[in-house]
Formats: sequence, structure tokens, C-alpha cells
Amino acid sequence: IIKYILIIFMLLVGCAQKSKLDIFPEIYNELPKSILVLPPINKSTSADATEYYSTTIAEPLSFAGYYVYPIEITKEVLKSEGIYDAALLKDIPMVKFQEYFGADAVLFTEIIEWDKSFYVIGGNVEVNLEFILKSTKTEKTLWSYKGNIKVDTSSDDTEVPGIAGFLLEVAITAAKTAAQDYVPIAKKINEQGLSTIPYGYYHPKFNQDQAIMVTIRPDGSLYIAQ
Repeated sequence: IIKYILIIFMLLVGCAQKSKLDIFPEIYNELPKSILVLPPINKSTSADATEYYSTTIAEPLSFAGYYVYPIEITKEVLKSEGIYDAALLKDIPMVKFQEYFGADAVLFTEIIEWDKSFYVIGGNVEVNLEFILKSTKTEKTLWSYKGNIKVDTSSDDTEVPGIAGFLLEVAITAAKTAAQDYVPIAKKINEQGLSTIPYGYYHPKFNQDQAIMVTIRPDGSLYIAQ
């Protein structure tokens, strides 16, 4: 028990707290109203990751107070310009997105992991994303976030004893891992990340959240202090 208490204490000591204004001063300087969400850069092994992400990002971003350009229309416009590889979008001057769409800011997303893992004694589903919001006026980073969620799909609820029970648990774990729905996980990580973004123009608390404290973990990840 003492060992775990010491570990928790060290983690707490390693964390820092800063206000939203201290962490994201540029977004308060510019106060963007509209955000263009670009197709994510998919570095995961899941070919479907892009679609899962795209169906879950607009709603929480809108709830945060921003106008979000229709994602499907954005994809079609980019395709009409010959842009099919999301990685190429990083090299395009931000002002071009303002010219084409009229957007105040552009949201880049990198899908680092979107994987299912199954092993003899358990399984899990892991999603790891990175967000970067850049200004179309100054090309400065207005907001950024790295997030990771892991869902345990192991089964330990069988009451069958012995080797038969063990084999049943393995089979149940494999089935749960294979059938795990990514959409709720994607929604959760998007909501988790966007909880740290300063409120947008269309939110009742717009430009009133500068003093809200954000906890910074030792690995650089953020979360809103409770």
C-alpha cells in the first residue's frame, strides 16, 4: 500500500497547473469563430480510423462554441483541388484555407493509434490522437492536445471452473475485442480533448474562461482540473 501511495504522490508532484490563458494565449488574442476540420493523417493500422474520427469530431467542437465547416464538403473541395493525401495538407500555407473556405482556424488531427490488441490472458482497444489548431491569419498554433484512451476488453465473468473456464474466457475476450465499437471511444477522446479548448464565439461563456485551470501531466497531456 505504501508503495502505491508513493507512486501516486510522485505523479501528483510531477503534474502542474496553468490557466487556459497561460497555455493558449494566442487563441484569446485572435478569438476565432470558425474552424475548418481537415481529414486526419492516419498513422494507425486501421483503414477505417479516418471515417470513425470524422463522424465524431464536429458535434463536440460545435458544443464548444465554434462554427464547423461541413466535413464532407471540405473533403470534396480538397479532392477537387487534387488533394487526396492528408499528409500533404501540412505543407499548404494556412492563408489558402482562409481564401478557399473563409475559415479563421484549421484543425489538424493525427491518428497515432487506433488498434485492437488480443492476447491469451486479455485484450484491449486503444485510440491515440493528436490535435493542432492553427490560425489562418498568423499560422500560429492556437490550441493543441494529445490524448489516449484504452478500453479493456478482457473477460473475467465466466463461472466455468478449470481449463474449460479459462478457454471460455479467452473466447469471450477475443469476441469482445473484435466486436468493440470504436465510435463511443472516438467520441470520448474528442470530448476529452476539446474540454481543454477555450470556448468559442457561440458559447455562452465565450471569452470568460481564461482563468479555468488545466492540469498538465508529466507526459505533456492535459485535462481540466476538477
